[in-house]
Amino acid sequence: MAAATALNLCRPWQSPPTHNQFITKPRPSIRPPITCYAANKSKREYTSVMIVPTGVGASIGGFAGDALPIARVLSSVVDCLISHPNVLNAAMLYWPMPNVMYVEGYALDRFAQGLWALQPVHQNKVGLVLDAGIEEHLRVRHLQVADATRASLGLPVVEYAVTDTPLEVEKWVNPTTGQSTGRIKHPDSLLRAVENLVKRSQVDAVAVVGRFPDDEVDDLDDYRLGIGIDILAGVEAIISHLVVKEFQIPCAHAPAVSPLPLTSSLSPKSAAEEVRVSNYWEAIGVVAAHKAGIDPNSLRRNKIRNIQCLSDVQANGFAVSTASSVT
Repeated sequence: MAAATALNLCRPWQSPPTHNQFITKPRPSIRPPITCYAANKSKREYTSVMIVPTGVGASIGGFAGDALPIARVLSSVVDCLISHPNVLNAAMLYWPMPNVMYVEGYALDRFAQGLWALQPVHQNKVGLVLDAGIEEHLRVRHLQVADATRASLGLPVVEYAVTDTPLEVEKWVNPTTGQSTGRIKHPDSLLRAVENLVKRSQVDAVAVVGRFPDDEVDDLDDYRLGIGIDILAGVEAIISHLVVKEFQIPCAHAPAVSPLPLTSSLSPKSAAEEVRVSNYWEAIGVVAAHKAGIDPNSLRRNKIRNIQCLSDVQANGFAVSTASSVT
């Protein structure tokens, strides 16, 4: 994917940020242009922003990536399209578009306010945060998916951290607005885990997997029929907003949940959610969208090992043996 699918965030008109990957600029009299093609200075570009609010039951974009076809069409008629996960992710499905900037919602808000600038980057080094409340069998599954992306896709997902306290995610629907929302009881635990990855592993993007309460099937009936709202989306946005606001780096979130029972009455708009089966890791799509690049070790024989925790605990119990040379 092109460099346009990844971002560095900076505050051109505020106090200097604490992380050295951000660019500090004096307040300019004319705002610098935002471009998807950093190297192309020969043409005047047309930039468009596409936003579909999260967790409000939008008729297009309120389900599992059903606004993605609109984004694909719009990207074909503009030079640069700026959008966000609710538009560009369909659970574990994602469509790469070289002229699209994939921006987390909080960063997109700051950009729209003129407080942050967006800058294409070549690649991001990614860290993974797992909620301490995730059961062992789910944790191992998520780590196995991370290892698969490292070995099969070459993604530089360098290390993972487990929160020191279960996050205790809560979700509900606001009775006044009808919007899905929620909270995490221990946000400081999440921020400490991200801080450890940023400081010790020098990651510049993170994927967060939080343990969500399992839904009663009845609560999801409308959504699975294509007429309800995504009851997970609101608090997912709260989690990623929290990280991006604090660290100014790209963040993706995926819920760790138990699989839903099979249904034959499923709307195509919600069908992408069923892809998750027992291994739902939506954050993988976001990691790819943030231009993760290629880990050089993935190009060499037997150089990919299990992803390691910051505490150096073996990742998923797989014992790595050194292969003998083939003559």
